[in-house]
Amino acid sequence: MRRGVLFLCVANSARSQMAEAIARSLLPPGTTVYSAGSDPSRINPVAIEVLAEIGLDASWQHAKGLDAVPLDRVCLVVTLCAEEVCPPLPPGIRHVHMPLSDPARVTESPQASRDAFRAVRDELESRLPELLASQFRPA
Repeated sequence: MRRGVLFLCVANSARSQMAEAIARSLLPPGTTVYSAGSDPSRINPVAIEVLAEIGLDASWQHAKGLDAVPLDRVCLVVTLCAEEVCPPLPPGIRHVHMPLSDPARVTESPQASRDAFRAVRDELESRLPELLASQFRPA
């Protein structure tokens, strides 16, 4: 039975990782949550830091490619790409596009970088509850 959600972007270093951690905190037991990227790099330490500020531990998460996700368990793919081209989507799975700017591109100062990561985190916290509630109901 498909009962999972996949957050997808390019590097799987910031947006999709934050979305994965936030979704895990929102979804009922039995729902699997994944994140992946078409060109995975490594999770950005600032993503881990800003998630910890809201009580979420993502220190164990790691960047991975789409080939590491069991797509037969996924019923929803959420793409988070904004300024870059999103990875190709798996066929036959519901898709929602939620474009968010990549906070890792903000490099003028450490404070500006943290602020950009916080803005994406806060946007995900605002938008994910309604999106996920419409798709996933407790079993």
